Amino acid sequence: MPSKLAPLLTGALTGAAVLSQVAHPLLRGETLRRTTIGSVAAFCAASVGDAARRGGARGALTTLAVAGSLGLLAEAVGTRTGRPFGRYRYAGTLGPQVLDVPVVVPLAWTMLAQPALQLGRHLARDQPRGRRDAVAVATAAWTLASWDLFLDPQMTAAGHWAFETPRPHLPGVPGIPLSNYAGWLLTAGVICAALHRVLPADRDPDHPHAVAATLLGWTWLGSALGNAVFFRRPVVAAYGGVAMGLTVLPYLRSVLGGAR
Repeated sequence: MPSKLAPLLTGALTGAAVLSQVAHPLLRGETLRRTTIGSVAAFCAASVGDAARRGGARGALTTLAVAGSLGLLAEAVGTRTGRPFGRYRYAGTLGPQVLDVPVVVPLAWTMLAQPALQLGRHLARDQPRGRRDAVAVATAAWTLASWDLFLDPQMTAAGHWAFETPRPHLPGVPGIPLSNYAGWLLTAGVICAALHRVLPADRDPDHPHAVAATLLGWTWLGSALGNAVFFRRPVVAAYGGVAMGLTVLPYLRSVLGGAR
């Protein structure tokens, strides 16, 4: 693909991902189900496109292969053993499956892991060299895992998956055991550490954080607003808004401040 077209395509995919999620509160039934799958696909494509802009075809393929395969492995083990998330099952409503895991699920891990890593690397840039890698991975993993404070309540409410033993749970958020969030943090750490190790340095010095900042900023603010206003889950909005905001807000401040 000509280099001038790549940013346009990535921008279009980013816009499509955001717009499809904006429509979620207005949709019902089969249309909502299809839009949910489509929004994940568009979001993942935007993230992989951003990886291509940063590291060429190798960066894109590496992102998809590493994050996708590790996400699939964690979910396949999880559905069979209950570890590390707790025992759960998919309802078969999210499209084709591999190893009893919907294909869209490893794409969901991939779609936020890549921008989360860019956040982690950016916020760790001023750390001492000996701590930089650890801070980058830890910050990225927290960002990725905190997204699940929004995701799981939405998906379990929609009936896409369910936990066999949903206790103990966060106050005000029944149906999802605490083990699930611990499992997310562990899995996110593994994925982000692997990506940090294998992804090359950026090749695009111009506006390097435009896509990642847009995707993360929208995920944070849009999810908090959606839960607080449209889905009537203010407790979920508070948990996710605070947890994800701990890393996304400083990232947006830094990126927007640097752009001025």
